Amino acid sequence: MKNHPWNVLLAAGLLCFSATAAAQTASTGSGQAYPARAIRLIAHSSPGGTSDILGRLMAHKLTEALGQQVVVENRAGASGIIGVEVAAKSAPDGYTMLITQTSIAINPSMFAKLPYNALRDFAPITQLVAAPNVLVVHPSVPATSVKEFIALAKAKPGSLINGSPGQGTSPHLSAELFKIMAGIKLDHVQYKGAGQAVLSLLAGEVPVMFTTPPTAMPYLKAGRLRPLGVTTTTRIEALPDVPAISEAGVPGYESVQWFGMLVPAGTPRPIIDRLHQELTRALRAPDMKERLNSLGLDGVGSTPEEFAAYIRSETEKWAKVIKAMGIKAE
Repeated sequence: MKNHPWNVLLAAGLLCFSATAAAQTASTGSGQAYPARAIRLIAHSSPGGTSDILGRLMAHKLTEALGQQVVVENRAGASGIIGVEVAAKSAPDGYTMLITQTSIAINPSMFAKLPYNALRDFAPITQLVAAPNVLVVHPSVPATSVKEFIALAKAKPGSLINGSPGQGTSPHLSAELFKIMAGIKLDHVQYKGAGQAVLSLLAGEVPVMFTTPPTAMPYLKAGRLRPLGVTTTTRIEALPDVPAISEAGVPGYESVQWFGMLVPAGTPRPIIDRLHQELTRALRAPDMKERLNSLGLDGVGSTPEEFAAYIRSETEKWAKVIKAMGIKAE
């Protein structure tokens, strides 16, 4: 019997539908459609930090795309180690994700022993964004520029205290690099995450801090903090009136941090591909682009392989910097 043209078209349509459904419905390995329940997204920072802010933005987009609730869980402390360990020891079933940052590449050189191996225990999904840090001071600090701040620090060595989210974090290393290149002394106080550090800065308990634009932006707009410079080599669109530190008194200075998404190693590749698809789609959405831009963040959306290579290169780079600076975990 000859196939009727309509039968051929119907068969082709069913094959196309099946392929599309397979691409959109990753399997957990047991044949069950993914996701079948809520997903936990661990942010190893306190509420108010960039990981937390960015994590909630991405969780909202993923909830819409996946049809299951994506819930952000803050696990701050110990320079991010606590949250990373929780994620590393979670089941590799796609129901635990980790939004991470530069510190995951820094900590292996800061601590003699970690309860995980970041390169071995995680499967990268994508680098979400790249971000500068911004040098901010409490309004009581009598400096309105990088040059004035350097002059103040030199006139009163040891009188200025820098707050950070933790020893060895990107904001901390941004400050350490600034100290060396500017030839000044800044004492260091670490907190359990960016949120706590900023609260201390707002209270005037510490006068200076390096932090990301999303963390600082509400307080900059309200005049509760004063920005002096950004750590990229050029100005950023979100803070067009704030000069780059390299142009404002410390030539050649640069320190950029990044944020990305990981899952425990062993997570099935179809799940990784599905999450990558939805995350990169979210980054390309016009409303997300506008939101990231307002926060001073540049969307990236790399492949899992590209992100894995980037984490390895960052781990090697910061190992050299930490060794050269002689920084040790406290």
